[in-house]
Amino acid sequence: MELHDVWFVLIAVLWTGYFFLEGFDFGVGVLTKLLARDRTEKRVLINTIGPVWDGNEVWLLTAGGATFAAFPEWYATLFSGFYLPLLIILLCLIIRGVAFEYRAKRPEERWQTNWEHAIFWTSLIPALLWGVAFGNIVRGVKIDAHKEYVGNFWDLLNPYSLLGGLVTLTLFTFHGTVFTALKTVGDIRMRARKLALALGLITAVLALGFLIWTQADNGDGKSLVAMLVAVVALAAAIVAIKLGREGWSFALSGLTIVAAVAMLFLSLFPNVMPSSLNEEWSLTVTNASSTPYTLKIMTWCAGVATPIVLLYQSWTYWVFRKRIGTQHIADAAH
Repeated sequence: MELHDVWFVLIAVLWTGYFFLEGFDFGVGVLTKLLARDRTEKRVLINTIGPVWDGNEVWLLTAGGATFAAFPEWYATLFSGFYLPLLIILLCLIIRGVAFEYRAKRPEERWQTNWEHAIFWTSLIPALLWGVAFGNIVRGVKIDAHKEYVGNFWDLLNPYSLLGGLVTLTLFTFHGTVFTALKTVGDIRMRARKLALALGLITAVLALGFLIWTQADNGDGKSLVAMLVAVVALAAAIVAIKLGREGWSFALSGLTIVAAVAMLFLSLFPNVMPSSLNEEWSLTVTNASSTPYTLKIMTWCAGVATPIVLLYQSWTYWVFRKRIGTQHIADAAH
């Protein structure tokens, strides 16, 4: 296997890790409107992801940086062609981080309500737009002979990519609801279970349609296996949450995300951005990659840094593994 193939796999792993981890905290952000009944319950939800949300975003920074270094042509075409949606995502992530930090800085109800609105919308919009973006990457976009995107923003809003956006939104929200049931106690935990069951069924219908469409257009034997794993895992996650097995349900909803993202990248390879105008104009792992020497240096750096990142992030989750409930918020306030 060539180094550019290795780095395609590594970038796929980074995006998978990002969607697995950031997926549930996007979902929790959406739940501040769908599940929480009052300000105390909103605090419970926010506190479940408070120690980890910023660490989850490290995966996005690493995925973007790795793409820039390993496949500069892919990075340039992607970020120029998808400039507006990626800018919206970036602004949402900035505002979302500020909202988490500033929401409790003042006691006024209007102040806190405004930041809570910000948390909801800046969780929902990226969850939707990431699906739209990756749907377009897999489907193919208007790339000319000079490897430049020649379409416009409205070309990105096609039925396939919009369905992809709905899938990521519902799947992340389902993932976050299961995480909430896993991390909370009391009434909010019971309501999270019921909501997760309903969201899981909606997600299953949308995801099945999107995955079948992807397989029909771009799939092969390997992507079919990944699709079947995703479908079975999602069905098992729904059954597990119905039985009250939150830990199993969370692991299985995470496996659904992993398998679905793997399917998208398997459908994409060896392309990194297919051209819908002419197959020969597509960006591939070969014509979009950096020099072998650059990839070699990157591989050594990744081999040293990656285990360290995984260790400290795992430690963070272990330290903050306990469940919380409204009674803990009351104790803290007292």
